[in-house]
Amino acid sequence: MTNAGPARAAEFDAHRPRLTALAYRLTGRFADAEDAVQEAWLRLARESAEIRDLGAWLSTVVGRICLDRTRSAAHRRERYVGPWLPEPVVTPLDARDPLEAVVGRDDLRMAALRMLHELPAEQRFAFVLHDGFQVPFAEIAELLGCPAATARQHASRARRALAADAPPRAPLPRQQEVVERFLTAVHAGDLTELTRLLHPEAAFFGDSGGKASTARRPIRGGGKIARFMLGLVTKYGTAALEGVRPVLVNGDLGMFVPGDPTDATGRTSPQRVLVFTVDDDRIAELHDLVNPDKLTRLAL
Repeated sequence: MTNAGPARAAEFDAHRPRLTALAYRLTGRFADAEDAVQEAWLRLARESAEIRDLGAWLSTVVGRICLDRTRSAAHRRERYVGPWLPEPVVTPLDARDPLEAVVGRDDLRMAALRMLHELPAEQRFAFVLHDGFQVPFAEIAELLGCPAATARQHASRARRALAADAPPRAPLPRQQEVVERFLTAVHAGDLTELTRLLHPEAAFFGDSGGKASTARRPIRGGGKIARFMLGLVTKYGTAALEGVRPVLVNGDLGMFVPGDPTDATGRTSPQRVLVFTVDDDRIAELHDLVNPDKLTRLAL
C-alpha cells in the first residue's frame, strides 16, 4: 500500500528534473539515473512519516541509490577497455528537448563529467551532493559510512581536482564556426589547418569499451590528435563522413557520424558521436563515443 496521492505525485514531479540531473552526474548513465529517480518515487510513495524538507530527503535517497549502483558496477568499470566516458545526451540542434533542464548546465558538459568521473566515487558523491545539491555533510557521511570530517575532506579534494575545469561554454555560433572549419580540414587532409584549430594541449578521449575502433588511450597534444584524425580518414575513407550531421551533446556542439556497414574498403566504420569542447577559436577537448551500448538513446 502506498501514500502516493495526486498532491505528493505533483510535488515529486516538480523535483524530477533536478533529481535526474543529480543521478546522471553521479552515475554517468541515463538509464541508471532514470531508474534511481523512479526508485526514489517508489520509496516516497511508501513513506508514511512527515517529511519536512522533501527536496533534501529526495536528494539523499537518490544519492544512496546511486551509490549502491556505483559500487555494484565498480568491477565492470575496472575491466573497461580504454577510457570510460559518460553516456551522451544527444539531441537535434533545432529541437526543444525535455532533457534540456538536465543537459543545459555547464557542469553536465561532457568535459566536466569526464573529469568528475575520474575521481574516486567517495569524492565525486561528496562534492556533487554538497556543492551541487546542498546536502549537509552529516547526511553525506552517513551515506558514505564515514565521519563528517572525512566527508568534508572528500568534497575538498574533489573541489581542488576540478579547479582546472573545462573552459566556459562558447556561444553556439562560435562552436559551429570552429567545428565546420575542423571538418573541412579533415576532408581536405590538411594537417597544418587541423593542428592550428586544436589547442596545443588539447586532449582526445575515445570510448569504445573494446567494441569498436578508436584510440585505446587518451591522446594529448594538438599535433598528435590531428594526425590521428587523418589516420581515421585514411583507414575508412571520406565516405565514412557522409551523412554527418550536427547535434547537441550535453548542450555542446557535436557530430553524429552514422558510419558505413558496407564500407568500400572492406572495413566497417562504426556509428559514432563526436563531442567538441571549444575554447575561444580552438578545440580544447574532443570526445569520440563509439561504444554501441552508449548510443542507443539518440533522440534524432
